[in-house]
Amino acid sequence: MINTIRKVHPPAFKTKVAIEAIKEAKTSAELSSLYEVHTTQIKRWKQIALESLESCFTEAGVQKEKDQEELIQSLYQEIGRLKIELDWIKKNWDSLIQDKKITVRKRVKMIDHDVGSPPIVGQAKLLGISRAGVYFQPQDLSSGDLELMRDIDALYTDCPFYGSRRMAKELSKQRKERISRKRIQRLMRIMGIEAIYPKPNLSQNNAPHPVYPYLLKGLVIDHPNQVWSVDITYIRLKHGFVYLVAIIDWYSRLVLSWRLSTTMEVDFCIEAAKEAIEKYGCPEIFNSDQGVQFTSYEFTNIWNTRNVSISMDGRGRALDNIFIERLWRSLKYENVYLHDYETVREADAGINAYFIFYNTKRGHQSLNYQTPIEVHFQKKN
Repeated sequence: MINTIRKVHPPAFKTKVAIEAIKEAKTSAELSSLYEVHTTQIKRWKQIALESLESCFTEAGVQKEKDQEELIQSLYQEIGRLKIELDWIKKNWDSLIQDKKITVRKRVKMIDHDVGSPPIVGQAKLLGISRAGVYFQPQDLSSGDLELMRDIDALYTDCPFYGSRRMAKELSKQRKERISRKRIQRLMRIMGIEAIYPKPNLSQNNAPHPVYPYLLKGLVIDHPNQVWSVDITYIRLKHGFVYLVAIIDWYSRLVLSWRLSTTMEVDFCIEAAKEAIEKYGCPEIFNSDQGVQFTSYEFTNIWNTRNVSISMDGRGRALDNIFIERLWRSLKYENVYLHDYETVREADAGINAYFIFYNTKRGHQSLNYQTPIEVHFQKKN
């Protein structure tokens, strides 16, 4: 017996033969001879084609055609979007390849606001930054509230143990006008600050997040990367405010990393943590307060996956994190209050310059007037 291989015809070929058969310009025998296909096969293809044509004009066929048109339209839109993004990447390619580890601040400056550029959301996604980092969007606060927040910030920097009641009385006296306690409480919540004092029932924990014990009591800190600490503070601007997160090394007081953000979301804290790890490795202990940013799974997972012990301050005990509280005081009196920044970009550049000065040039009395960077790397070596 001779084995024969069945010939498989592509759909385009079948369509062509079926159309010729429907035209009836040639006989089945002529078509069979021309296309080398049996007449029975040609008749079958013709029948299938006619049945398919009928279905095209039914409701289902019309809907299918409509769906295809919508799909084609959406694909054209996607192609247009990708072309715009590709042109934008080509325009910024030199900047992207000059530095393989571009900081978030540099990436924000690469955002193009010109007409015809990709949407801001798309550019932020391509650059790997959040949209909140691109625009400064002040909350719906009056100019009077912003002025009062500036005074609250200055008073809190001097007296972090003042609660809303005492804050209201002191500011009423300073401003010579009555300021309600409820207004102070509302603004302090927005600023993310609270008075430092032991809260009642500290032993009862009903928090929905894990709270880690405070590990630094009585601990002798004698080398770099033994203990790192993190905190968030309020930074005032002329017409608004931002939040600043910083991570420092307890032994050397070195500012390891920092970020500004217009919101209190956890993203900018995660970015700061990853940058510190990339530059300096991992600490033995990481200390923070019990803020929602630092107790979130996304943030604690950074340290848990690297076998870093997590330490947390007691509620309302900012003095458990005393070194970074001193950093905030120095930053505000030596930089922020003096320059009175107007925009986020100005604040970003100014704070960056100050932290370079703080790490490399400013001698610390507690470090025998050495700079943090000297102490950090001397001991490490």
